[in-house]
Amino acid sequence: MLLSPPNLRLLVFDWDGTLMDSIGAIVACTKLTIRDLELGELPEERIRSTIGLGLRETVEVLSPGCDEEQYGRILARYREHWFATYRDLPLLFDGVRELLEGLVAEGYLLAVATGKSRRGLDYAMIQTGLEGLFQATRTADESFSKPHPKMLYDVFEELGVAPHEALMIGDTTYDLEMARNAGSPSVGVCSGSHPREELLQFEPVACLENVLELAPWLAANRATVPA
Repeated sequence: MLLSPPNLRLLVFDWDGTLMDSIGAIVACTKLTIRDLELGELPEERIRSTIGLGLRETVEVLSPGCDEEQYGRILARYREHWFATYRDLPLLFDGVRELLEGLVAEGYLLAVATGKSRRGLDYAMIQTGLEGLFQATRTADESFSKPHPKMLYDVFEELGVAPHEALMIGDTTYDLEMARNAGSPSVGVCSGSHPREELLQFEPVACLENVLELAPWLAANRATVPA
């Protein structure tokens, strides 16, 4: 899918692993939950592969056939560990605030589409002080989980942006597949859950080492388009 920089109005960011260095905390919290409930040992790679999905979808992958009663126990224990130990450990990647402020100054609309819950995203926004920088946000518990395109469609409708005028930026194949399903280009970043070779399978217009490379990449692409 080709990117047309002059028409690009909206940048939609994933949260965990893209803007916030939270993958390690999520994996550790998940491991404790699995151990507490005696669900067996799972390799870290398998847990990391689910980050980006909604909570229900994550549990279904890690504990196939899980009924609602068991899901409730898993969710309760995960939240217990998260709020007691891990909630305040993740921090923004260095330079993210400056990156976002610079993109706003250049006239881009910013949004978030995340597998986090609304409660979790709102807390992270307050924790980081970024809530005023985004014109729209969507979470997995108020829409369908990635890679379904509903979160992006909702953001597009709210902001009056066409799919080809938006760029999805994320660290997982779920982010890139969601963008493809919505008819939008995407950029992968290699700072989170999924390795570069998996991201490239979904044909992003770029695959960057981290989100801080986005601003110079956008500037370079604008510079190559004739006025």
